[in-house]
Amino acid sequence: MNTTTTPPLGTCTLVGAGPGDPELLTLKAVKAIQAATVLLVDDLVNDEVLTWARPGARIVHVGKRGGCRSTPQAFIEKLMVTAVREGEHVVRLKGGDPFIFGRGGEEVEHLRAEGIACQVVNGITAGLAAVSALGVPLTHRDHAHGVVFMTGHAKPGHAAMDWRAVGASAHALGLTLVVYMGVGAADQIAAGLLQAMPADTLVAIIENASRPEQRHATTRLDQLISTLTSSGLGSPAVIVVGDVLRAMASRDFAAAAAELAAPQEKRRLG
Repeated sequence: MNTTTTPPLGTCTLVGAGPGDPELLTLKAVKAIQAATVLLVDDLVNDEVLTWARPGARIVHVGKRGGCRSTPQAFIEKLMVTAVREGEHVVRLKGGDPFIFGRGGEEVEHLRAEGIACQVVNGITAGLAAVSALGVPLTHRDHAHGVVFMTGHAKPGHAAMDWRAVGASAHALGLTLVVYMGVGAADQIAAGLLQAMPADTLVAIIENASRPEQRHATTRLDQLISTLTSSGLGSPAVIVVGDVLRAMASRDFAAAAAELAAPQEKRRLG
């Protein structure tokens, strides 16, 4: 009699850890993290998120960050499949949302090809958190009729993005443009957009959105590169382009004007 048994099949869940602030985790994300026996964690996930992991859970850091040495995607997918077949409850923990520039689609396709079902728990994406932290929206009835999320670099071997065409569409349709992973290609992005958008189009660069170390700068499209240089802002950062930033620019101008007027008021009172 054949007594060989097949090990129980585990589970796999792709979980969005949000932009950085651990308090932005969803309840469903927390429950998935608590249930996991294996967590495969991306670089941009805040370490505080891992405090929700159960004691004894195996935590494997599989960093993927543009411009840096990264864990190969094929190796990560192999780890996921192997752990599930060993009966583990796997959570693939990603910064932001798994399905917005998180390679979640690739991982779900690979798991399905291996006969493994996968659940997805959405997270707040950095592009939304970044502008929310500045107090402005991504859409506005007076300024933006929609929003486009873009990646700042193409997959190796693929054609480069046509930023002139992107800019023409955004300008004609009144869209907010949100560029992920765009700092390294900012010169090409700015040059292309300037072929189709006004030079005074407002731009915001937000580094480490929602984290305590968040920094940002606002500028004009034709001054994007000089602003990046002078501010020292770098990855991970989101670049936002569009008229929705006008409310913020007006507020910043009013604050600056009040600050300049304050010494004169003090002199009059003195």
